[in-house]
Amino acid sequence: MSARVKPDAPPDTVLTAAEINALDCIDAARAIPRLGRRALADDLLPIAMLGGYLARSRDPPPGNMVVWRGLARLHDITVGITIGAAPRYG
Repeated sequence: MSARVKPDAPPDTVLTAAEINALDCIDAARAIPRLGRRALADDLLPIAMLGGYLARSRDPPPGNMVVWRGLARLHDITVGITIGAAPRYG
């Protein structure tokens, strides 16, 4: 809802630094990364797509359930990246 109220707000008002990093890693894996994005509204679509939103040209904007599922999946991905980057003791 914050992305709809203040679309130009920086993403760190809602997302943690680790979640922003995870979104950047997901974006870097795309065939054509979206460079230069730094508004909260720009992060809404990738989060919704993690929740199952297809982003077809005639689809309505993503709803709360799709964004909720996307945020849950983003959290899981963030935990995985954090665990993978942790130092290993042998």
